[in-house]
Amino acid sequence: MASIEELIQKSLAGNQDAFRDMVETYKAYVFAIILNFVKEKELAENIAQEVFLQVYCSLPQYRFQNFKAWIGKIAVTKAIDQRRKTKNYLREEPLKECYIACAEEDRQPENPEELLIDKEKGKRVREICCHLPDVYREVMMKYYFEEKNYQQIATEEGVAIKTVESRLYRARILFRQRWGESD
Repeated sequence: MASIEELIQKSLAGNQDAFRDMVETYKAYVFAIILNFVKEKELAENIAQEVFLQVYCSLPQYRFQNFKAWIGKIAVTKAIDQRRKTKNYLREEPLKECYIACAEEDRQPENPEELLIDKEKGKRVREICCHLPDVYREVMMKYYFEEKNYQQIATEEGVAIKTVESRLYRARILFRQRWGESD
């Protein structure tokens, strides 16, 4: 079998078989790295495909210094990115559902008990939001209740989108802390 440097040179010259051999050589290594981060086989396989796509696209910039470490770094980065996406999704969804449920005044609960619970949750959400610092309350209200996106909020507030992201992130943390305190 050819050395990794030869496979890289051939791949750069357009030899697809050389790239396929490179993938075969490193797929178990890449998969093992990713599996340490995501724990789901199917998701790890998808991320591995993204890693090799990134390797293919970035191969012209490779400097021929420790290919295994280079591909490992790409795998770690892709796995961490996926983990962040999942973490943010898991962190944001319950909050968003709570806000949406509280904002839906026209929704008819199944029974009186649900009606009371919904009413209490809505009251609690509004109460916590009202006690947040102004800068955080504004961004929470605009994002969740008025359903504005980051760009719209940034334009209204006269700040950068990153500032909106940061404020919303901090507002969520404060909200969660206060929600937990009132349990």
